[in-house]
Amino acid sequence: MKSITKRAGLLAAAFVVCLGGSARAATIEVKVPFPFLVHGQTLPAGEYRVEIDGAVVLFRGEKGNGASMFVMTTAAGGQDPAGDKPALSFTRDETQYRLADIWESGSQGLEVAR
Repeated sequence: MKSITKRAGLLAAAFVVCLGGSARAATIEVKVPFPFLVHGQTLPAGEYRVEIDGAVVLFRGEKGNGASMFVMTTAAGGQDPAGDKPALSFTRDETQYRLADIWESGSQGLEVAR
């Protein structure tokens, strides 16, 4: 009986953790008109669904763009360059663009590690 109660308690705790994680998740749909670097990998120009869950971000290519990858981030300082609209910001490294920040709102942004 104790093992059933213990197992039920663990399942309930796991369920609460899963609900808490999904409640914080945000999705941004973007169109990037140029290829860009993320963690040394080049992603092609195109439409992406950016799914943010805490410090983990998933880039998923849309409409024929099969590129996808997970990205680890940290909190970004400063403010969203697009005001209160979700936005991606890039820096130019020699001949390529590199994803620098992901902004959900005017004050909530994530910095992408090099």
